[in-house]
Amino acid sequence: MSTQAPTFTQPLQSVVALEGSAATFEAQVSGSPVPEVSWFRDGQVLSAAALPGVQISFSDGRAVLRIPAVTAAHSGRFSIRATNGAGQATSTAELQVTAETAPPNFLQRLQSSTVRQGSQVRLDVRVTGIPTPVVKFYREGAEIQSSADFQILQNGDVYSLLIAEAFPEDSGTYSVTATNSSGRATSTAELLVQSEETVPSKKTKTTVSSSHMETSQTTKVEASFQATTMMEMHAETGMITQHLAHKTPPRVPPKPTSKSPPSYVSKVTVGRQQSPSPVRHVKGPTPAPVT
Repeated sequence: MSTQAPTFTQPLQSVVALEGSAATFEAQVSGSPVPEVSWFRDGQVLSAAALPGVQISFSDGRAVLRIPAVTAAHSGRFSIRATNGAGQATSTAELQVTAETAPPNFLQRLQSSTVRQGSQVRLDVRVTGIPTPVVKFYREGAEIQSSADFQILQNGDVYSLLIAEAFPEDSGTYSVTATNSSGRATSTAELLVQSEETVPSKKTKTTVSSSHMETSQTTKVEASFQATTMMEMHAETGMITQHLAHKTPPRVPPKPTSKSPPSYVSKVTVGRQQSPSPVRHVKGPTPAPVT
């Protein structure tokens, strides 16, 4: 079995306590084999006999020292040492006992943010108060317990919620409360975790469909065709004027074939050429004989 020297994943934090109230020091330690822990006050080994009323516990890597009712005599520097066969580690913090009180006050509040799925998220607040406030994080009103996925950290008066890997279901309203004997303060923010499937909207492009182009071309043919409203047809024995109007002309003029009936136009007036209009193959009425 491999060995690992002790490490404080959550070190001790300094405490400001109101005289007569409880003061608690807490640390989280890891190591293999499981370390043994010892407490010290101002460099001297601390025990229940040396400090009446003190409560000391160590379980699952969590070490706690609690003084139920502090006095000015309890002020000082408290340390914890963790030791195993691979090494040792120490963490130290201060206890300050005061008769003054101050309600919790957020010097730094939660900030709303938008992140991508899989990102690491850190929500920080900075809060002061006398005695030291108890700080808790919530999501949609439910308290968050520190775990591998949601770690609650403290560094002095800065408290953090660390989300190792954010998913869309982690989106929502997050809040943090700070409470002490003098009052309570709350800070709230929104967290939005965007899914990987979310695709930014593309700019709209103007396109011209083939059907629109075809309609435009047809309109041009119709306009050209309707411009021809009269055709003069001449015969050797007389002249017949015929007015032809077409509401819906064919898109493509028909091509003459060998089966087309013979044209009744035998002579064209001098100075005019035969019209290229598609009506040139339409059979006109038979001219009446001239008497």
